Amino acid sequence: MSPTRQPGSGPTRRWRSGLLALAGLSGLILTAATSGLAAQAQTDGGAAEIGTQEAVVFDNGQQITTTTGELMHAHGGGILKDGDTYYMVGENRIENGFLFNAVSMYSSPDLVNWTHANDILTKDSDPDLDPANIERPKVIYNESNDTYVMWAHKENGTDYGDAEVAVAVSDTIDGDYAYQGSFRPLDHESRDMTLFVDDGTGYLISSARSNYDLHIYRLTDDYLGVEELLYSFDGDHREAPAILERDGVYFLITSGATGWNANQAQYATTTNFPAGPWSGWTNFGDSTTFGSQSTYVTEISGSAGTDYLYMGDRWGPQFGGTPNDSEYVWLPLEFPSATSLDMDWFSQLSIDTAAGTVEGIPGGDDGSPWNSTFVNSGTGKCLDVPHGSADDGVLLQQYDCHGGTQQGFTFDPVYPGSSTGSIANTATGRCLDVLDESTAEGAPVGQWGCWNGANQRFTLEPAADGLYRIVARISGLCLQPEGGQSGNNVGIVQAACGSSAAQLWEIPGSPA
Repeated sequence: MSPTRQPGSGPTRRWRSGLLALAGLSGLILTAATSGLAAQAQTDGGAAEIGTQEAVVFDNGQQITTTTGELMHAHGGGILKDGDTYYMVGENRIENGFLFNAVSMYSSPDLVNWTHANDILTKDSDPDLDPANIERPKVIYNESNDTYVMWAHKENGTDYGDAEVAVAVSDTIDGDYAYQGSFRPLDHESRDMTLFVDDGTGYLISSARSNYDLHIYRLTDDYLGVEELLYSFDGDHREAPAILERDGVYFLITSGATGWNANQAQYATTTNFPAGPWSGWTNFGDSTTFGSQSTYVTEISGSAGTDYLYMGDRWGPQFGGTPNDSEYVWLPLEFPSATSLDMDWFSQLSIDTAAGTVEGIPGGDDGSPWNSTFVNSGTGKCLDVPHGSADDGVLLQQYDCHGGTQQGFTFDPVYPGSSTGSIANTATGRCLDVLDESTAEGAPVGQWGCWNGANQRFTLEPAADGLYRIVARISGLCLQPEGGQSGNNVGIVQAACGSSAAQLWEIPGSPA
């Protein structure tokens, strides 16, 4: 259950999900045990009646505006409840940039209406923090010392060679945290990380060895240092860890390592944390985790039961923005069995923190992939994989349309409603790929095994008369037959976007 402050005492710290971390919020969805609220939901933070309960509506997959009208910057962090108040802490970068500005904390009575509480650590807190990158901050409460301890991933602001953790401490939740310094845990690299408390013992879970390994450490009794490396997932190439415990089963959620680009989330389970044995990694959600990357799972308990909330960041840089442009994706976790989980997309949530229930409100685009051919408007010919070859690196071409599977493609949006996504060939299952991750004009477009890289992301940009340009995200250039030629077997390349009909495509399967 979530910790609550008792009169005359410090906050109790026995979390069923363990971690008092304050997680960055990329759009929130919560599952509820109640039903029948969808038809009565109101938007813009309004209330929806659920029997005798009231719930607040959250608009998912968007930025959050505070009660004073400012954007909330709490990315890559987590949530902590104290009494009847929820606190959220996360990354706040410099304006229009990537460097550290502050670890910002916000408070809310209902997980929807947020007020800025404090910048608990800033670039002015210590000379070591300016310049710097401070990422994925988490806070846990140390009951023995009655202190709040923050950990985060720290880099030097120039490159990502430090791979350290930074630690800070405060006597109050929303106070000014005193910086304690940075280090590599037991001399291991540490990048994406989270914290977890289980029966009073603190744990650090962090990516190591350039994200190829994932380590679980036991913290010292004061939570200010690392005592022992207890478990390592070797060679799995996972990052963005988040963890929960439910009825004696521990679920460790992670993402793949594709930079800012969203990818397929996976989880592993054990009933013996942290030593294992652990299960293998299992996919959940969709192929891009609805355009987000995991940062935290929070447990919401109340009079009607307990629900678990996935929290993720839809990072701005994957769409050409900055981290402060990122959106919050919060989704309800579902548990088909005692050792499995899953989640679906909802554009709105209904949240009742008193009851401990959160439910997705059905409706809207669910983000499902859709199939189509791509017919060039200038030549009348179809995008085609030569001979339906399944080899990586095969160059795409145009060819007379004939309805074969080598001319069928599946567009998989990064998130529901997005015009950006991957394009996979129906016959081969491989994705359109700007080869060698080139940003140059004239670079060829081929197919390659799908991996959610920036060179496999394309935006379908609407043009006149229901046509589209296909814009490569890695370069901002448009796909066309080389030189605008009209013959069969002409290769597809990227070129500066313009008004040429050779850059316009008919996409009859598009749901738009």
